[in-house]
Amino acid sequence: MAKTGSRTAPKPAGAAAGGPMKNFEERLERLETLGEQIRRSDIPLDEALRAFEEGIKLARALEKDLEKIDGRIEILMSSAEAPADDSPPELELFAAED
Repeated sequence: MAKTGSRTAPKPAGAAAGGPMKNFEERLERLETLGEQIRRSDIPLDEALRAFEEGIKLARALEKDLEKIDGRIEILMSSAEAPADDSPPELELFAAED
């Protein structure tokens, strides 16, 4: 039986030169694959445990990535809100006196 692991899996066409699963989508896809492997009834316990361990590591890394992305979004949103005041300034200098 062929070994199923991240080292033996072929790289996707868009994989970075630094190695497989560099981007978020690739790692998320790998996590989904591991989940499917674990749910199989014919998987040996040791393989299921290895898949589970890899899945936990991937899930933690993905969670950290999401936290970073969330932080970047908050920064972008707060900087976008600052100059959004399009109302004309009120100048008392030109206000009519009654």
